Amino acid sequence: MAKVQTLTDLRALREPGKRMRSRLLDAAVELFKQRGAAAVAVAEIAAAAGAYPSQVTYYFRTKEALFVEAACREMLYVAAQAEAAASTAPTGGDYNRRLVETVVGSPGLALFVEALSLTRRRQDLAPLIERTFERLHAEGDRAYADVRRRRGWTGAEDPATTARRFWTLALGVALREGATEATVSEAVEDMLALLRLTPVRGDA
Repeated sequence: MAKVQTLTDLRALREPGKRMRSRLLDAAVELFKQRGAAAVAVAEIAAAAGAYPSQVTYYFRTKEALFVEAACREMLYVAAQAEAAASTAPTGGDYNRRLVETVVGSPGLALFVEALSLTRRRQDLAPLIERTFERLHAEGDRAYADVRRRRGWTGAEDPATTARRFWTLALGVALREGATEATVSEAVEDMLALLRLTPVRGDA
């Protein structure tokens, strides 16, 4: 058997695996959003991705590991959508509302909350959760700092603290929404009220 000689050859060998992994994640996240992790079987995920059940275990080992990775990826997508929606907000209040309305009630946030609960029982999956929080905080810090700089907004908290505070509040509101009969609109207003405790000075 001929040896792989170049980096290009190595990449060519890896590409099909990357595509299959991505297809499995795409299929899984849609099923998980519809029915939750417990109600979805590995065979269903494989069928939706045009794969075999053995490929799910090959790439992710367990359904739980696939779920956590899918939930983390979806949470990062939600964060990117929120940053894009808020980037053109004319005032600090509008900026907060666009962020909150995009995030609160989103299936991606609900999946991430479920993944956090699962990880309490599966500590081997905790590093992926930790890396996701690091990215959420870093990218939220970057986006908020950029908007503040462009708009000349000021605030009592530095951007890094604000980003961490935002996600802490979002997760708390999502937990309460899931455990009570609160509507999405009520959850949005609750979170906006909490954010107004340390408002962005950009409404004038």
